[in-house]
Amino acid sequence: MSTSRAAADAVVTGIGVVAPTGIGVEAHWQAVLAGKSGIGRITRFDPTSYPVRLAGQVPGFEAKEQVPNRLIPQTDHWTHMALAAAEAALADARVDPAGFGEYEMAVVTAGSSGGTEFGQREMERLYLNGPSWVSAYQSIAWFYAATTGQVSIRHGMRGPCGVFCTEQAGGIDAFGQARRLVRLGSRLVVSGGTDAPLCPYGLVAQLSNAKMSAVDDPDRAYLPFDADASGYIPGEGGAMMIVESAGSAAGRGAGPGYGRIAGYAAGFDPPPWSARPPALRRTIEGALRDAGLTPKAWTWSSPTRPASPGSTRRRRRR
Repeated sequence: MSTSRAAADAVVTGIGVVAPTGIGVEAHWQAVLAGKSGIGRITRFDPTSYPVRLAGQVPGFEAKEQVPNRLIPQTDHWTHMALAAAEAALADARVDPAGFGEYEMAVVTAGSSGGTEFGQREMERLYLNGPSWVSAYQSIAWFYAATTGQVSIRHGMRGPCGVFCTEQAGGIDAFGQARRLVRLGSRLVVSGGTDAPLCPYGLVAQLSNAKMSAVDDPDRAYLPFDADASGYIPGEGGAMMIVESAGSAAGRGAGPGYGRIAGYAAGFDPPPWSARPPALRRTIEGALRDAGLTPKAWTWSSPTRPASPGSTRRRRRR
């Protein structure tokens, strides 16, 4: 690999997590190691009259402790969590945005539902009291790009900014775009995504697809890849990461970071009646080409027993 390309590689130097399994990287990672589930009964509203009553809800998140007071009434719970995760990721990367040019920093996030809780509240005011009761911030708080905008404004990031509305694949797509922006010259990209669909409006919108689990047992409600799988359940939270060019990270002494985004590709499966092959193989091959790799370039061997639990944690997190 050439020196110039290596310097333009995208590396992850900071992580911020706001998840049902915990707030913060360490809390989330310990939950993963312990096999702890974040599934429980919905408490953001009374779900008794709905067929789905369980969800992945972030415990103990208080917007007033994480977000500037002036932003709370202007934004949705979904954006509150993203602002908190972005702040944590910047701190983890030891990044002071003031040390970067404002056009050198970019923001790319992903989301699927937008500001549903904020939107429901304002629609209720409209129907019950009339237009004069609707907040002026309804025009932006529900919008799926609101989080990208708020993060960029808060930290003075005026480089290329965007949002992916690709639901489950959105987080991966956002990192692919972050890597692309780094190759195009951005020094730093805040990338990731959050969602917060836990309100009646958000839940009913998902119920229409008939793919949600109505099982009331938290241990049995969500069993992907299991013969007893009954569907998925809704969840809130997410993560934000700091993606930098390797040259920029090395220049400020950030070290190798958590890892490198080497290659990216996306694809869609063709219609069942077509003769085209499934997209998975084509997408993997595209990602390998994008990274300048071939399948034969990698070999796998079983890892040796780690010296200590701490060494295991560091290796897996990277």
